[in-house]
Amino acid sequence: MNNWKWHQLNKDELEKMKQSVHNNASILQKPWVNKLNMNNTNYLEINHGEDGDFTLKGSLVYDQNFHDEREYKIFQFFLSKDTLVTVDLDFSLFKHANIELMLRKIAKADKPIDGFLFILLELLAEYLIKIDDFENELRKLIWEIHKKNKTSILEDIYKRRHDLLVWSNLLIPLKELIMGIEEACLDVLHENKNYTLTAKRIKRALYLINEYEHEIDSIITLEEVISTHRGNEIMKTLTVMTAIFTPAMAWGAIWGMNFKLMPELEWKYGYLVSIVTIAVSMIAVYIYLKMKGWTGDLLKGKKKGKFFS
Repeated sequence: MNNWKWHQLNKDELEKMKQSVHNNASILQKPWVNKLNMNNTNYLEINHGEDGDFTLKGSLVYDQNFHDEREYKIFQFFLSKDTLVTVDLDFSLFKHANIELMLRKIAKADKPIDGFLFILLELLAEYLIKIDDFENELRKLIWEIHKKNKTSILEDIYKRRHDLLVWSNLLIPLKELIMGIEEACLDVLHENKNYTLTAKRIKRALYLINEYEHEIDSIITLEEVISTHRGNEIMKTLTVMTAIFTPAMAWGAIWGMNFKLMPELEWKYGYLVSIVTIAVSMIAVYIYLKMKGWTGDLLKGKKKGKFFS
């Protein structure tokens, strides 16, 4: 590189270097090596020297399977004024980047901080492409709700909500890392193009995630309103149906008695009279409820593509 060194390692190579750590004392500080073995999650440590030097050490989860919390990618890093070390950084995950061009640009960087920022810049570019894919899925979900608003769609809504939580979990540590870089290298970041672009990309990604969270929350609120309305309509329907069939149950209870002296049992047209009496009673109750406006639009079917009517 241009007067600085970049060591891109995997953990096996790191173990070999640890065996001869006295030959690499200026590259790998032993405290960082020890912490490297202990950290399987996001971690950041910043140290400032008396002579203005700094070290930035830590680890970053940079890829996560949205369906399995145990399946994720993490890389360790060490950054100083003249050295950049990355461990287990898998460039094959940069599916939309030209890796050769990317490595050439890193090699041409004036300082290790520029090279590290360029890696983060490309990582964020990958994130933004995936977030655009999420936006397409969210748009389909929004119109799916309008076309066929069923209870089963709640599962899809909360899956999208979970996806947003995973994205936040990926972006927040990255935001902290960028803030840590600013804290450690404030004097060299003035008008640094890579830092400006990286900061703007993380801001854009977080803005999108925040806006999508608002959209999902609005969808959930809409679903809750619709579910509450439908629940009320169901209860109202059951109440009205119970009221309408009450005369049938009352007459049935009377004529279902087993008293020996019941004159209706001897009537020639008793069965017909009972049927007519029950029907007239039920119709009378329905007309009464209708006149009071208590039936509303219960007998009307829900139109396709409508939320309530």
